[in-house]
Amino acid sequence: MPKIIGKSLHEHRQMTRHKLFAALSTLMAERGFDTITLADIAQAAGVGRTAVYNHFADKEALLLGFITHETEQYAHTLERALTEVDDPVMQLRTYIRQQAQLTTVFHLAPGPDLRTVLSRTTQARLREHAEIVESILKRILREGVETGAFPPQDIEPTVQLVNACLSGRLIPSDPEGRERTIRATETFVLRAVGARPQMAA
Repeated sequence: MPKIIGKSLHEHRQMTRHKLFAALSTLMAERGFDTITLADIAQAAGVGRTAVYNHFADKEALLLGFITHETEQYAHTLERALTEVDDPVMQLRTYIRQQAQLTTVFHLAPGPDLRTVLSRTTQARLREHAEIVESILKRILREGVETGAFPPQDIEPTVQLVNACLSGRLIPSDPEGRERTIRATETFVLRAVGARPQMAA
């Protein structure tokens, strides 16, 4: 019987899952998801290969578990950051800054785009997770339109355009360059959604 880590079986399962997620994240930062095997993940996590199957049926199920965990954690962090912000323009600034801090290894991994190597079922599930964060941006934009902070607009394509702008960015690592890039992104996005000129500057 494998050694139990943690104080209970539940804690053992949670810790093992987190070790698998960390291993997958590390491996995906190094090479494409399509080249990684469950054996690679198990070895990097320091667990037996059979232990992986106690948690996930296959590699795609592990990826979905990882992305679910990352998305939920990020959504909680984003909502906490928005709690004390009432103005929609400042909420959008907060959203942009939070996105700039986000390092989504599953989007930045080397190798082919995940959409080209995953089954359609898994692709659909990934889309569901993206919608969790998109719903927050939709809420910000709708409140902005309702309060007059933004002009009336078609929210659905606006959300896609804003996120495309944010997900395609390359943020410099040096503090000065990073801040300059984030400020430029804020200004660009706020102007794109029609924020009041004095607020978009």
